[in-house]
Amino acid sequence: MIKTIVFDLDGTLLDTLEDLTDSVNEAIGRFGFPERSVEEIRSFVGNGIAKLIERVLPEGTKDPHYEEILKVFREYYALHCKDKTKPYDGILRMLEQLREQGYRMAVVSNKFDAAVKELCALYFGDRILNAVGESEKVRKKPAPDAVYRVLEELSVSSEQAVYVGDSDVDLATAKNVPMTCISVTWGFRSRQQLLEAGAAEELMITDPMQLPGLLRTLSQEA
Repeated sequence: MIKTIVFDLDGTLLDTLEDLTDSVNEAIGRFGFPERSVEEIRSFVGNGIAKLIERVLPEGTKDPHYEEILKVFREYYALHCKDKTKPYDGILRMLEQLREQGYRMAVVSNKFDAAVKELCALYFGDRILNAVGESEKVRKKPAPDAVYRVLEELSVSSEQAVYVGDSDVDLATAKNVPMTCISVTWGFRSRQQLLEAGAAEELMITDPMQLPGLLRTLSQEA
């Protein structure tokens, strides 16, 4: 019986792409680099902000301004992470239905921890019981550490939980726990990219309101 759902945040519950793009361009623009497009940033996200900035810069971490740019990005994004960010259509309705059905829900993200907690509190309130982001205390995904922490705090086993995400990183995270991974197709990776990363066709959803039904099916099959 599935009792708990652990969600990814960016690309799964929240459309954060424009704020991430604006923050990247603000940071690199101060050092003379040309702007990056939304689609470029879409392809770079998923492994935390340090990796995002590494991918944005032509020389990556070898750029002499890498640490400064990362610092500017952190500071700017902390102030502007809510400018254009919003839940995907149907997310709030889905979360409310899942809560009414008795599911407990949490978030594990590679976004830095303070932003994860702030955004979850702002957009989801008490629907999300636990939200964990990147910090020095826990390795970022695809390491399973943050998921283990959430499951322990919610007193649930991995067999009683599923992970819901939109990327290859989420699939790898679930595999490393191990636990069932449900992939969403409205996020930062295409359906084809998810399939190539190992997503199961029967565990992919194209609309948030498909999740409750899929969870019922999985519980019946368990």
